[in-house]
Amino acid sequence: MKLKTTLEQWQTLLEIDKAGSIQAAALTLNKSHTTLIYAVKKLESQLDLPLLRIEGRRAVLTDQGKSLLRRANAMLEQAKTLEELSTQVASGLESELVVAIDHLCDRRWLFQPMQAFFTENSATSIRVVETSLSKTTQMVVEEQADISIINLPIKDYPSETFALVKLYPVVAKQHPLALVSSPTTADLAINRQIVIRDLGEKSQQDVGWLKSNQRITVENFDHAWQAVTEGLGYCRMPHHVIERYQDPDVMVLNLEHAHSYQVPLHLTLPKGVKTGPAAKHLYQLLLASAADRDGPVFT
Repeated sequence: MKLKTTLEQWQTLLEIDKAGSIQAAALTLNKSHTTLIYAVKKLESQLDLPLLRIEGRRAVLTDQGKSLLRRANAMLEQAKTLEELSTQVASGLESELVVAIDHLCDRRWLFQPMQAFFTENSATSIRVVETSLSKTTQMVVEEQADISIINLPIKDYPSETFALVKLYPVVAKQHPLALVSSPTTADLAINRQIVIRDLGEKSQQDVGWLKSNQRITVENFDHAWQAVTEGLGYCRMPHHVIERYQDPDVMVLNLEHAHSYQVPLHLTLPKGVKTGPAAKHLYQLLLASAADRDGPVFT
């Protein structure tokens, strides 16, 4: 189907409506008064509809003109976005980034810088992959991610400090461990432990104290929290998870010699010199946000 009208014609009508007169719109568009009158008359002829009327020195849209321009405005915005997108693509920006985020990381530490990233980049989509244990390493060494938030630095991959995560043992208040004033690891050993599964494909990696006689293995800390609230066992949780839920029915255990420990998080670029400009930009935004963020504290 051949279109009767052009984007330029609708842009002309939009500028006349915004300026309030043909003369003012002509100055904005750097065109002559006569050229704009001709453009509007031609548009009205093509559509067989009156779009504009003159009231004194003002140019006022007819009801039909208002109705059509509302729809045309969305079309003009899409055209503008398309041109911006083509400019960004032509400059070599990646169409998609893969960001791997270790399960210990507070997702807000990624999502907030992403907001700033998207205000400046409409060409690049982001796929977020949650990792744990060996999967965190795998995403880096196999270069499956453009940016990785990891825990300990990985051999031969430069990294920058990103955050410090404190972990605390928690349990539901109705759980038997909640009645012990200062439980020991011996008490933990005879109670069910909730642990996070290694998401890696090639190997099984165990970290931390895992001597309980019985375990429940789940996908992530959100699942673990639900298991804790149901009284199924105890779990060592990041401070930001405890803070997010703020559940009065869950308590932190005053565990003897092991009340808390902390894990550093780091940023790395798995693809090194092959990292694209969009990934580098998001990486810098993440570093800047880390510099502004205070370390988490739990009392």
